[in-house]
Order: sequence, then structure tokens, then C-alpha cells
Amino acid sequence: MYEISHWIGGQDSTGAAGTQPIYNPATGEAVGTLHLGDASTVDEAVRTAAEAQREWGRASLARRTQVMYRMRELVIAATDEIAAAITREHGKTLPDARGEIARGLETLEFATSITQELQGMFAENVSTGIDVHTMRQPLGVVAGITPFNFPAMVPFWMHPIAIATGNAFILKPSERDPSASNIIARLYQEAGLPDGVFQVVHGGKVTVDALLTHPGIFAVSFVGSTPIAQHVHETAAKHGKRVQALGGANNHAVVMPDANVQLAAAQIASGAFGSAGERCMAVPVAVTVGDVHDDFVAAIAEEARKLVVGPGDQDSTDMPPVITPDARERVIRMTDEAEAAGATVVVDGRSLVVKGYENGNFVGPVVLTDVPRDHSTYTDEVFGPMLVVMHVNNFDEALELVNSSPFGNGTAIFTASGHYARRYQEEVTVGMIGVNVPIPTPVGYSSFGGWKDSLFGEHHAHGPEAVGFYTRQKAMTTRWPHQDEHVETSMSFPTHG
Repeated sequence: MYEISHWIGGQDSTGAAGTQPIYNPATGEAVGTLHLGDASTVDEAVRTAAEAQREWGRASLARRTQVMYRMRELVIAATDEIAAAITREHGKTLPDARGEIARGLETLEFATSITQELQGMFAENVSTGIDVHTMRQPLGVVAGITPFNFPAMVPFWMHPIAIATGNAFILKPSERDPSASNIIARLYQEAGLPDGVFQVVHGGKVTVDALLTHPGIFAVSFVGSTPIAQHVHETAAKHGKRVQALGGANNHAVVMPDANVQLAAAQIASGAFGSAGERCMAVPVAVTVGDVHDDFVAAIAEEARKLVVGPGDQDSTDMPPVITPDARERVIRMTDEAEAAGATVVVDGRSLVVKGYENGNFVGPVVLTDVPRDHSTYTDEVFGPMLVVMHVNNFDEALELVNSSPFGNGTAIFTASGHYARRYQEEVTVGMIGVNVPIPTPVGYSSFGGWKDSLFGEHHAHGPEAVGFYTRQKAMTTRWPHQDEHVETSMSFPTHG
């Protein structure tokens, strides 16, 4: 058993808002204790951050990038430590945990080149003797609220760019797997970041609402479910904050008749069952077009049945447990409901038991066909190892099915046709698109974000759009006349000439 506290002002802080257990999803046992925060915890963190940011915001770009370069080396050296903490508290396999750290490092590496991203514009002689230039400056204290499914990668989408652009950052990670965030806090301190510039507060809704309403926080970035994203967006915006709230998803992968069926099945199995389907970029829906349906269902069933389900720290494991007993029960209940509604259960993981881990949150892969289009198993975000295979007659029907979803996070098409791939990219109403790629998560120096109910706010995560989110622009118009120069008084609005 271990304890996880808040990290405020460069040291552990327990506060007085109570505690809750931290569980290992593979065993069902409590492995640690988390100290929870409240409004007073958040207020202390904001006051500490505001004081630290005043100096950090004036620090040279050279100093900021040196911290980022040092941080990169420390994170690489600590990858196994961070991955072990993620696997212990989230359940995902160690290779998957290392993979999310590697993807998070892409954003940290982007932050090391912040000198390029913060360059302004200069225009000489826009009017006679008058020049214009721009600069970008930090907002001040900003906050990130992140989900359980990527306890390292998603926070990395936020804090490196926020800090590199001169802000102080307060992170509220998921209370289910908090240890990775505290490890990152320690590494920032080792990298030379001044105490108070990166802080961690833990807790649930009370802590979240305190962050959303605190007058000392100027921007909030969030990743999580759509209902909570809506709450975050509405509440923070009402309190005058800049908001970036990434919501849920129900990503579709279209399999065309000319697709390589084995490739499509292997790739979609990875998207549907990797990390037990607990990814916002998971693929819970496959859409088969025309006569490819039977071949694809047979191929995806074969892929699902050969997966080894077990603890994430075992080398033989392909698919880990889900995060909580409730998540396991949701997959089982939704499978039951789909079957009762007439769906065919092609692969049934409901009764799976992992020997020696009978109290773990294990459920096997589920593959369903013949699901009614209005059934919740298809329309809702299951967030578990379930794949629903829908069938349509042609490309236009597939496009209509995908576009009718209220979500617009990610999608994929498997085809050998450049014509259909190009049409799909142009006509689908989704923010991130893969062609023969099941999980089209952009690299860290691009930007991540969906459409429709998958994103609330104007800015996508990481990459250049994050620089715009965490800074604001000033435009300067300057004249330096000679001391003897005579300028006539004019009451007209100034024009250029």
C-alpha cells in the first residue's frame, strides 16, 4: 500500500478532504490510498501557481526550452517506472503503457521547439513611418482535467505546451490511476522547472468544479465523456475561461468490398480490443459494405478468439482487464440487451474468467452482428472490448451511417480504391480520418480533435493549435518620428498612406 498526495509548491500536500482507495483492476485489490482535494486545495494550488507564473512567464525562451530538453531525457529514463504505475492502476499491458508514454513524448519534443512557434509577425511601413508587429504571451494559470484511459499521454498533450509558452499548469488527473501524474511532477522538479509552475491536485467533481469556477484560472483543457465535456465547457465558459473540452466517441471503420480482409480484420481488432477498448480512438463499430460482410465477420471472429486476456504485467497478455467492476458489468449487460433485441453474438466474452485473478475486472472480446440501428449497443459509447459489425449495401449508405452519428472523433476506411478513400476524406463529418489505419491519432506535432459532440470549444489538442490555446496575441503599431517632425492634428479615423 502506498499514498498519493497532491503536489503543490514542489512538495506533497495531503489536505483535509478525505481519502479513497486506488485499485488494481487485474486483482480487484486496493493497492494505495489517494488524498482528495476540495475548493481550498484548488485555491492553494492557484495562489502558488500565480506567484510562480509571474517569474516563469518572464523567463527566457532559452531557459524554458532547456527545461523541456532535460524533461524529455528524464521521462525517457523513467519510462519503465511510469509504465509500471500505469499498468498497476489502469490495467493496460506494459507495452501499451510504454506506447502511450512514447506518444506523449512527441508533444514534449514539440514543446522543445517552442521558439519557432512563438515567433511573431513584423510588417514595416504599413503606413508612412509606421510599423506593425505581433507577439504571443501566456495566459497565466491554466488547468487540465484528464481521463483514466491515458494517464500519461493525455496530460502530455497539455502541460508541455502550456508550460513552454510561459503558463503555470494545474493538473487534475483521474482519481482511478493518479500515480503517473505525481511521477511527472517529480521529474519536472528534477528538470529544473520552478516549484509551483506544475502542480497536481486530486479528487472528483468537487475538485473539478473548483477548477472550473476559480477566478485565478484562465483556461481549462479537458478530455473525457461527452456529458462531462458539456458540463466543463458550459461551466468554465460561464466563468470567463477559455475552454477546450474533448468529449466521447463511437468511431466507425468502413470495410469496402475491395479491402484486404485479413489486414482490415487484424487492424480493426487492434482498434476494438487494444487496451480493452478503453480508448476515445477505439473502433467499436465496423461497417461492412456489400459482399465483404461474411468474410470480414469470420476474419474478425478469428482475431478476437485468439486474443490472450490477462494481467497487463504478463508478457503473454494481449488484452487487459477493464478499469472497474462497473465497466465489466456494463459490457456484459449491453451484450445481454443486444442479444435480447435480436443481435447475433458471434464472439462471446461474457463468461471469461482468468485463472488466479477471479476477482479482476476481466471480460473477453465481444463481437456482435445484426444489431438494430437504434439500439444503445450501437448508438452509445460502450468503452469496453465490444465490436458491433453493421452491414450496408454500398459506399453511400456507409457514409450516411457514419455521418448520422452524433459523435465525430475518429474514423477509418479500409479500401484499395483511391477514389473511395478520397471521397471519404472529403465527405465524412469526422475530425480525424484513417485510410487503412484503424486508430488515426495524429502525431504530437500535429493537432488532435474531433467534430460534433466529440469537441466543445474551438481549439484542438496538442500541436500548433495548443500554442494558440495557451497564449494570446498582442498587436503593436509603432511610429518613431524625428523630434523635429511636424504632424498635423486630424479628427478622422486613421488610414494608411
